Order: sequence, then C-alpha cells, then structure tokens
Amino acid sequence: MTERKPFLPRFFAREDEGEDDLFYRDPRLVVHIDDGARAALTACYARLLPPGGRILDLMSSMESHLPADVGFASVTGLGMNALELAANPRLTERLIQDLNHAPKLPCTDGTFDACLIAVSIQYLTHPVEVFAEIARVLAPGAPAIVSFSNRCFPTKAVAVWLGTTDAQHAWLVGEYFARAGGFGAAETLDLSPGGWGDPLWAVTARRAA
Repeated sequence: MTERKPFLPRFFAREDEGEDDLFYRDPRLVVHIDDGARAALTACYARLLPPGGRILDLMSSMESHLPADVGFASVTGLGMNALELAANPRLTERLIQDLNHAPKLPCTDGTFDACLIAVSIQYLTHPVEVFAEIARVLAPGAPAIVSFSNRCFPTKAVAVWLGTTDAQHAWLVGEYFARAGGFGAAETLDLSPGGWGDPLWAVTARRAA
C-alpha cells in the first residue's frame, strides 16, 4: 500500500487570510448554485438521507436543500452568520462557529444520522480535522455528503482547490475522508443537471461501524 504524502501547509493558504468572521459578517441572502443544481442536490438528499433522522448541516446558510416532503427529527445548522441561519426555515438548532478557527464540533459522539456540507468545502483550511470531527459525531452507518460546483469566493478558497480540476476536487474530498479515518470508502456522484446550468458533484462516505 502506497503511503500518503502529507498535505503541505501551503495547500491551504488563501489570498485573503483576514479574519473569516469579518468576511462573513454581512449576510449574503442569496443562493450559490442555480435552480437546476439545487434541485439535483435536493433529489440526492431525498435518496440518501434517512427520514426522521438527525441532520447536521455544516457551513450552513439560508437554505439546506432538504426535500420538502421528508421530515427529520432535527436539523442542526452550523454556520458563520446568524441572520443567514435565521432565514433557514428547516433548521431546528442554529450554531455559530468558524471551523477554520475551531475545528472541534460542539456535539457529543454519535449525535447525528447524516452530515451535509453544501458547496462550501473549498473554504476549509483544516479539512482533515473537521472530517475527523464529523466521523466522531455521526452514528455508525450514517452518511456524510459533501457537494461542490465550480463556483466560489476565490479569495477565500484554499490554494489546493483553486489549483485543481473538478475531477481532482472529487479525489481531494475523498482524501479528506480517508485521512480523517472512521469512514468507509468514498463514492463520487455526478449530480450535474446538464444543459447550460451549474455543474454539481457530491462525494459521500458512511461512518464506519
């Protein structure tokens, strides 16, 4: 088995290294992918999320993309802006935390039945640490679903993301899962609706038993 080379600190450097809480202080009450991609993500969640489950929406905002006709026991949103979280009607709990400053999640072990990171993985500067925390707070067999498109705030995206292709992004997220430990094999899903709309992919892995 080939030994993985360590990630270098420069991989997670950003053009704007200013405090993230200042960058995200003003609410952005807008969607970050188009209607087709949003519908595709919702359909993916409908297939993979357990009805009645406890959902953790990390790096959450004004929309969790959850299917309207599926009920969940709870939806915990952890994000950077209180007004954006307040505008999200699916959340039953709202937490403010900068994962780049504090990767440890304020949750007990095995709390959740699924974890979502929607179109924001490119901003994490300590992704392996965060993924290890996701593994800790998920119940055995629970899915983690990380989706991404080709859009971002480039000054806040990490260098390794900006310097790689969409196919390499899927590999990179799979590496986050593998290096964090606690997950089964990762699977890449092409959710792109086609046409002239936004492309969309998801990488998903389940918490190991």
